[in-house]
Amino acid sequence: MSLSDRFSLRVLASLWVGLAMAAGGLAVWLWMASDAAWRGHLDRAYVAGLALADSLDNSSGLPEGIRLVQLRDAPALPPGWRQTVITLTGGGRPDLARGARLSLRIQSPDILYPVAEVQSLGGGSQAAGLASVARTLARFCSDPHLFVQQDSGPWLRVEGAAIWGCDAAPPDRRLWAGAAAVAALAVLLGWVAEVSGAFAAFARALGDHRARTAALPEGGVEELRQTAQAVNAYVAQDRAALENRALVLSGVSHDLGTPATRLRLRSAMIGDADLRARLERDIDEMTAMIDGVLTYTRAEIGAEPFRDLSLTSLAEAVVADYQDVALPVTLRAAPSRPARAGTLFSRTTSRAAPDGHAMLMRGQPTALRRALSNLIDNALKYGREAVVMVGGDADELWMTVTDRGSVLNGEDLARLTGAFQRGENSGALPGVGLGLAIVSTIAAQHGGRLEFDQAPEGLEARMILSRRWA
Repeated sequence: MSLSDRFSLRVLASLWVGLAMAAGGLAVWLWMASDAAWRGHLDRAYVAGLALADSLDNSSGLPEGIRLVQLRDAPALPPGWRQTVITLTGGGRPDLARGARLSLRIQSPDILYPVAEVQSLGGGSQAAGLASVARTLARFCSDPHLFVQQDSGPWLRVEGAAIWGCDAAPPDRRLWAGAAAVAALAVLLGWVAEVSGAFAAFARALGDHRARTAALPEGGVEELRQTAQAVNAYVAQDRAALENRALVLSGVSHDLGTPATRLRLRSAMIGDADLRARLERDIDEMTAMIDGVLTYTRAEIGAEPFRDLSLTSLAEAVVADYQDVALPVTLRAAPSRPARAGTLFSRTTSRAAPDGHAMLMRGQPTALRRALSNLIDNALKYGREAVVMVGGDADELWMTVTDRGSVLNGEDLARLTGAFQRGENSGALPGVGLGLAIVSTIAAQHGGRLEFDQAPEGLEARMILSRRWA
């Protein structure tokens, strides 16, 4: 179990912010301490250079850590080494030079030292120039050889490894300080990403279509766990209420079966044919209303498992059932239309829609048969005949049912998907206004929607479904 699973967001945020501040403070301290040590090292080298210049001018004692060795000849450059030659003069300008000229040669196996950092090159104080040279040597980790000559005097080798050698330099911890700061920031941002990722995953799970049937993961920080537990409890209560409603309606429907049968038998003994027909019509409407409400509730629950199916085969079977009883229902091949898809080399390209016999998807077969049957029943009831077409592309499939003669406006089309809503043209036709509500619910459970459009022949109802919704 990680820290995020043990403590609340407030505690973890305080802990990580405190650790980040401590790491940042440590990094700043390391940086400043290392920078101060380097400044002191360079200042000591500068002071040693000033003392060396004074020793050369006045024959005073050499500074600690520096020794002079007189050479017989001019220093030779070892093979592969690099040499920097500097001449220091006194006075404000080269034409006003006074005092002995000081010649310097710096030989190094790997560095060509920058003469721009020598302060008195071409004029100024020779002491400041020699001090700048000593400071420059101390900046770089190398094993240089420094040679000096006053005017035409002998060459002197200055041995000052104790001042500007690699061993004399303090450890540079600024890189470690920067790495510590970056590491602390990375750990803090990683924790923030983990927490935000947990909340994002929870939001995706909450928005998933299976949120009403599957429990949400109860992990992460304490606040997220409490939210998931509350949502799971609410979903469980909501589902239990739906199941209880379906159970009650199922019991009512079952219990009404016996008195409805007795009513039918007793109505058969009524001599008045008109009265008998009206009574039987009322009985049929009552039982149809109960069955419709029960079907709508079961559609809301959506307990039927998803499985692979062919939408074309399902539509063929439903249409064949209507044709067996001589109802005007036909299955027509949908016109092929290109689908749009992106490629590596172009934004969009055309791709033919799949063949009609390859309309495969994952869905609830019984629910889809009920939805298609409701659309066909509405088309037959209000439009005299029904034409069914099945189409699709790589992502979605759809079933369209077109009737003949039904004319509805846009307001009616938007209202018809609500429960217990009927069109203006329903008249005295039987029904309780749940057919399209059931279709809309089933379409939503398959990641789709129910749409209406005016076709040349009449009204077209299109149920759009996602291929891989579950």
